Amino acid sequence: QVQLVESGGGLVQAGGSLRLSCVASGDVFGLNVMAWYRQAPGKQREFVAILTNGDSTLYATSVKGRFTISRDNAKNTVYLQMNSLKPEDTAVYYCKIVVRGLDYWGQGTQVTVSS
Repeated sequence: QVQLVESGGGLVQAGGSLRLSCVASGDVFGLNVMAWYRQAPGKQREFVAILTNGDSTLYATSVKGRFTISRDNAKNTVYLQMNSLKPEDTAVYYCKIVVRGLDYWGQGTQVTVSS
């Protein structure tokens, strides 16, 4: 069993910052990919950022230069630092990890950016 617990969402004004955290627990041996996705109301879930075991990163064009994904391997935690937030960043943010080829998702954390 793998559990993911996200935190750090909230309400922020445009231009502000938030840091999301996602802690993985349980049978996470072989964890190699950690990522963030988001889903805005009425839209499909979309990719935001990904970080591999080799510390390779990839970002969606819409967040590149504003968001930073990082991880603390000792804590099995992935972070998403979000700066210069825009109203269009409003969404439920989900973390996803890959453990031995299987995907696991968190429950989501709401981020709301007011204009």
